[in-house]
Amino acid sequence: MSTKIKVRGFHIDVYQHVNNGRYMEFLEEARWEFMGSSGFAQKIADLGLSMVVVNTNINYRRPAVLHDVLNVSVKVIRIGGKSAMFEQVVTRETDGEPEVVVDATVTFCVMDPVAEKAVPLEGEIRAILEEVAQ
Repeated sequence: MSTKIKVRGFHIDVYQHVNNGRYMEFLEEARWEFMGSSGFAQKIADLGLSMVVVNTNINYRRPAVLHDVLNVSVKVIRIGGKSAMFEQVVTRETDGEPEVVVDATVTFCVMDPVAEKAVPLEGEIRAILEEVAQ
């Protein structure tokens, strides 16, 4: 799944490119879109659980500048015992070809907000994650 984001003036820093901190917002916006459109967020909420990011690794490949239209993709690439991982890639079109601007991995867990603990990714929770990973 991919979310489009147009680079605006408030995304730009004094070096005239997207500030590195803004990519965290772009990645999160795409994850929220993915979780909403796939039904993941609602299914997890229906179980009384929430999703929590526990680690983010970002590689900055090229600068994005004012008026670039970025495509931010999201896919589940790993489901472990208590955590899972998204792969996210930010691209822009350059001469008709996609060019990678940023790539990232985002590790998350599903959490019981009352117990404040990660829950095992098994049974119904694992089935939900496997479904959205398709």
